[in-house]
Amino acid sequence: MNKSDDIGKLILRLALGILILMHGLFKLGSGVGGIAGMLSSHGLPGFLAYGVYLGEIVGPVLLIVGVFSRLGAFLVFANMIVALMLVHAGQFGSINPQSGGWALELQGMYLFTALALMFTGAGRYSLGGTGGRWN
Repeated sequence: MNKSDDIGKLILRLALGILILMHGLFKLGSGVGGIAGMLSSHGLPGFLAYGVYLGEIVGPVLLIVGVFSRLGAFLVFANMIVALMLVHAGQFGSINPQSGGWALELQGMYLFTALALMFTGAGRYSLGGTGGRWN
């Protein structure tokens, strides 16, 4: 593995981790009541809404520091799958009328960046180093 691969992984980890963490920090202040309501409307228990803190706080922090990065990426990935199913299910085939891009391009970028990091791991520039199954 060369240094530029590791720098690329660092950039991906930091970008995804910081951007998703900001969503999680917002939810710490505002709560997860709206998410609980959406879950309940789909016949799921409302307490599952607290799982958003795993995908938007715990996972991003793991990515940022580079410890258990694959697990952190999985938590973000799972969070995005749930968000896509609960909030954005009707937009999968939609085009953004202002930009011409996919209506879910931001959510897709988060989802597929997390998926890529699940496969690549943290890289050398992390607290977890390059060893281990979860880094």
